[in-house]
Amino acid sequence: MTQLLYQTDSYLKEFEAVVTAVESDTRAVTLDRTAFYPGGGGQPNDLGELTIDGVTYPVVNVKKQGAEVLHFLGGEADLPAVGAAAHGQLDWERRYKLMRTHTALHVLCGTVFRDYGALVTGGNMEPLQGRMDFEFETLRAELVGEIEAAVNREAGAGREVRVKILPREEAFQIPDLIRTKINLLPEGILEVRTVEIVGLDLQADGGTHVRNTSEIGRIKVVDYKSKGAINKRIYIEVV
Repeated sequence: MTQLLYQTDSYLKEFEAVVTAVESDTRAVTLDRTAFYPGGGGQPNDLGELTIDGVTYPVVNVKKQGAEVLHFLGGEADLPAVGAAAHGQLDWERRYKLMRTHTALHVLCGTVFRDYGALVTGGNMEPLQGRMDFEFETLRAELVGEIEAAVNREAGAGREVRVKILPREEAFQIPDLIRTKINLLPEGILEVRTVEIVGLDLQADGGTHVRNTSEIGRIKVVDYKSKGAINKRIYIEVV
């Protein structure tokens, strides 16, 4: 089982680990611990480097496989041996942009849920841009303008962002913990990681976030589209 360091410290840029498995056909290594986010919940995986036995390998992809995280290595250098010590370093500029973007989407989600009761039906993000789908029947330019103003008021309020890992039964006693139309948490998950924007939003989430909404910057709604009778998409950029 890979210890997921990013779950409790999103600001960890570097870390030490040990190689626990090597897949030569895919050039993937498994570590005993990692700060690399493997992707999920609309947030892309991290990129960066692993230095092992004096060789620096670019980490070109990261994926979760069961209880372990696979780090796919670029380049042509020989693969390391099991048991070797590894030093990991994230592409921090990219990661921090994703943290700001992910938190911005939570501000959007929390504001829309609070003000309009609309559930999320989907979402995705890249560094400093993202989109979120909501269960809206109608979405007009005036309403979009109101939403943009509201989310920037909330982001500018400097709300603390808190992360907790709770037993599943305790977590599911929290009202409205799941803000998506479909509960995406498998039955086998015994612990639930929650992300709270104090005073605005609390939901189950596995991604990485900033500590305070003041770090987000300005949130711009750059477009919106109808994706169905009760499915409307809002596109944002973070500046």
